[in-house]
Amino acid sequence: MENPPNETEAKQIQTNEGKKTKGGIITMPFIIANEAFEKVASYGLLPNMIMYLIRDYRFGVAKGTNVLFMWSAASNFTPLLGAFLSDSYLGRFLTISIASLSSFLGMVLLWLTAMLPQVKPSPCDPTAAGSHCGSSTASQLALLYSAFALISIGSGGIRPCSLAFGADQLDNKENPKNERVLESFFGWYYASSAVAVLIAFTGIVYIQEHLGWKIGFGVPAVLMLIAALLFILASPLYVTRGVSKSLFTGLAQAIVAAYKKRKLSLPDHHDSIDCYYHMKDSEIKAPSQKLRFLNKACLISNREEEIGSDGFALNPWRLCTTDKVEELKALIKVIPIWSTGIMMSINTSQSSFQLLQATSMDRRLSRHGSSFQVPAGSFGMFTIIALALWVILYDRAVIPLASKIRGRPFRLSVKLRMGLGLFMSFLAMAISAMVESFRRKKAISQGYANNSNAVVDISAMWLVPQYVLHGLAEALTAIGQTEFFYTEFPKSMSSIAASLFGLGMAVASLLASVVLNAVNELTSRNGKESWVSDNINKGHYNYYYWVLAIMSFINVIYYVICSWSYGPLVDQVRNGRVNGVREEEELIDIVGKGFEKEDLSPVVKTN
Repeated sequence: MENPPNETEAKQIQTNEGKKTKGGIITMPFIIANEAFEKVASYGLLPNMIMYLIRDYRFGVAKGTNVLFMWSAASNFTPLLGAFLSDSYLGRFLTISIASLSSFLGMVLLWLTAMLPQVKPSPCDPTAAGSHCGSSTASQLALLYSAFALISIGSGGIRPCSLAFGADQLDNKENPKNERVLESFFGWYYASSAVAVLIAFTGIVYIQEHLGWKIGFGVPAVLMLIAALLFILASPLYVTRGVSKSLFTGLAQAIVAAYKKRKLSLPDHHDSIDCYYHMKDSEIKAPSQKLRFLNKACLISNREEEIGSDGFALNPWRLCTTDKVEELKALIKVIPIWSTGIMMSINTSQSSFQLLQATSMDRRLSRHGSSFQVPAGSFGMFTIIALALWVILYDRAVIPLASKIRGRPFRLSVKLRMGLGLFMSFLAMAISAMVESFRRKKAISQGYANNSNAVVDISAMWLVPQYVLHGLAEALTAIGQTEFFYTEFPKSMSSIAASLFGLGMAVASLLASVVLNAVNELTSRNGKESWVSDNINKGHYNYYYWVLAIMSFINVIYYVICSWSYGPLVDQVRNGRVNGVREEEELIDIVGKGFEKEDLSPVVKTN
């Protein structure tokens, strides 16, 4: 008969049993619901916000668009800060909890701007004779901007952590079906995100247009409250992981160490392994010869002063490992190709102008008897639908058909997909300019030159092609860039790979504001009507679109140069020439969801 466990052993058994009962499928509804409700709430506020700023706060089109550009930039920059704080200090659960509360408070403040008349300018009709409408006061703008800031902080904590936190609940190495479970979770996660955005672009926008701002802003606030409560109430069920050293810190240490040792000379031969600091289990014993000035970061100048008895660097800000140096080089190497995606994000951020176009056009589905109008802010759903359809058709129809025709596995290379996406973005802006030229001529011919609120006798469905092209551009370039970063970076840099595209969107929002201000300033000189005038029929939005189209075409050329100068990809190097013998190049099919690659053994041809 076995002896009963003592008190310490009993506590350990209880702890182990507690760990086993935490996490799992039961936590998924709370995590996915939190992310989905946050997306419905935050994305639902964006499409019509330019109309709220123009009508209720009396912003001009250029000023209102600039405010939204800044808000978008903040919402895309904060996830980097959120990821850093989560990994290094707070942990994912606490980060998501604080962020959910911040988003809710921001939406409540925004709702209050619609509920309380004194927190925004008094109602006024600027078209009435003799009317003088005052502008917003500093305190009124402070409340509005505080709401935007809190919502951005919330997005910065929820979006980078939800996916990883959900994976933490399901990741069980002892489960033989662990990979399939995680794959299923990722699929449901992205599916719920897509559905949430569609609901935001349709349901929330419809409520705002037909029931007003009070209910239109109140519904997202209620949804965010439900999301926060669901997530926090399920806290006893979650598996929580401790914080770790942030990858951003390691990259910063490599830069600082290289600067501190900038006056040192590198050894003559790069294979002087003993000169460089590396971990025992590292595959990189010496750094590569590209960007050699960074190699000084891992160069050992005085072993006794820099390395402790345990083999670790005494000051990581003066001596870092070869792995960190190569990670920094990989990041620097992709920056030119990363920068090419910024122009596409600038184009897709022009939703304010597209909303004004849709508002001035006939939005009925059928111009013969139909009374239902597509909300002007809902046209963005065509971008989401086009993106989703391309992903499905490419995976389930294009690839299998092309493979069958060629008689071997086939896929479009990631570089080609990114290039095609950028070209699609150029076409989208060119078509936008042509459609706007046609709409403006029609408005003037119908006598609406001085009436920007008039509905022109032209179907808003003419706007659909440009939205579809934007969706295809994102499907090709955005997904292509994400795959490119994941495959080119070491596995330790997967978090940065996931953050780079969002960072590009943030930079794009800032540059879009610069371009808009420049166009507005240059075209309104000497008392001329600005191209981006508040009166859509007097301005020349078509010229503004042509400027973006020209910039996009130049960006395509820039991408070709960057792609050529980047050289072969990691997979191409792996399957290229080895010891002078050319290996047969195999194009790997994309199977299932994501971009998982089969490990194909190269076929070596001999003479």
